[in-house]
Amino acid sequence: MNLRPKIALYEPDIPQNTAAIIRTCACLGADLEIIEPCGFLFSDKRFKRVVMDYMDEKMIRFYQSSDEFFKSKKNERVILLTTKSADSYTDFKFESNDTLLFGRESAGVPDHVHNLIKYRLKIPMMDNKRSLNIASSVAIILSENLRQTNFNK
Repeated sequence: MNLRPKIALYEPDIPQNTAAIIRTCACLGADLEIIEPCGFLFSDKRFKRVVMDYMDEKMIRFYQSSDEFFKSKKNERVILLTTKSADSYTDFKFESNDTLLFGRESAGVPDHVHNLIKYRLKIPMMDNKRSLNIASSVAIILSENLRQTNFNK
């Protein structure tokens, strides 16, 4: 069993954000899972400019759909990060094999996906702000997961 934390992206649509998340995962030792379809091609020059030489296909797993993703996770915890939660990530006990799911930049995850997930967390923000950039959110949550689980490279 893999004990590395996993970041999952639901149908990402901004190449620069996905590239920045790949770099974060590569540097901090997390695996990346991408639920397709993506809103861009991995040959996109905006993607390549940010990902540089951090792209390692061995650390990325692609799912053709959310159904395929959730079938593979039937015995694992999936934690959704969403602005639609009342629970803060700072009050949550992460485990080393958690999958941390982040929604699409433009729309989050659809209600049917939201409703499949038991654990839904938010990053507390100022009242008059909508959301953080997804790459920043991934870095915050992944860092807390690693801190709590004492992950060692």
